[in-house]
Amino acid sequence: MMAKKKSEGRRGSPAWMTTYGDMVTLLLTFFIALISMSTISPGKFQQVAAGLQMIFSGKPPSVLLGGKSLNKEPLITSKKGIKEELMRIIEDERYKGKITIEETDKGVVIVLKNMALFEPASAKLTAHAKSILAKIGTIVIEHTTNVLEIYGYCDDTPLPKNSIYPSKWHLGSARAASVARFFAVELKEKRIRERLADIQLGRFLPDYFYNPDRFIPIGVGDKAILKEIKRLEAEFTAKMKLLNDKLMNGSVSKEEWKKESEKLKEDFDEKLKELRKEYRRIDILVKREAVR
Repeated sequence: MMAKKKSEGRRGSPAWMTTYGDMVTLLLTFFIALISMSTISPGKFQQVAAGLQMIFSGKPPSVLLGGKSLNKEPLITSKKGIKEELMRIIEDERYKGKITIEETDKGVVIVLKNMALFEPASAKLTAHAKSILAKIGTIVIEHTTNVLEIYGYCDDTPLPKNSIYPSKWHLGSARAASVARFFAVELKEKRIRERLADIQLGRFLPDYFYNPDRFIPIGVGDKAILKEIKRLEAEFTAKMKLLNDKLMNGSVSKEEWKKESEKLKEDFDEKLKELRKEYRRIDILVKREAVR
């Protein structure tokens, strides 16, 4: 009878399990406290998410590459929220046909065109330009961690004699730099004022998102528009040659030739005018980055 009572007293978990359970609970509490006080790095979080996605899709990083992936993250197009916010701006009646988004091998290109972005023959941003750049910049800069390449353009209009820029190349570069500086300085200061409470609570790190190293200004100058103008001139010359041939073989009269040639010249001037509007532009390339 005594042996039976002794064995009944040993029922249940061993004594060490209580100590072990307390230790695990304390560790869990400790790590929860650490996470609650920390700020998650969006860049690292993006990399971890992409890595897990690859593993669960059955395409883990190759051992031959040292566990590194050469996967390119498309950024805007893969992030529904960012794309929707940008589309809301693009579809605004004030910017209809003036802002486009294009997916390229290098990344996502946001093109702002046919707008008075700068003062004439100057790299000074207009108030209108700052307004739209602030809307687009806030979305792209604060929801991605990728490098942004900014391309500055000029049209074929000659520079004033008293211009501080020796060439269109210099002006295009200065315009790209003005946009980069606006993002890294003016927009950053604006967002600090607007999100001061988030900064104090550690929910927003302006130095991380608005790091000047993210913005790379690139000057295109008038190179792009001159190429387009050359194409227009070749088209106009070909049509004029065809019209001249018709005049020579008697297919059209002198009056018809004059009327048609004037129309061709008007069409050329109109297309050139529209082309100059197209190159009142800034391109922002959100570069694809290898997730490692």
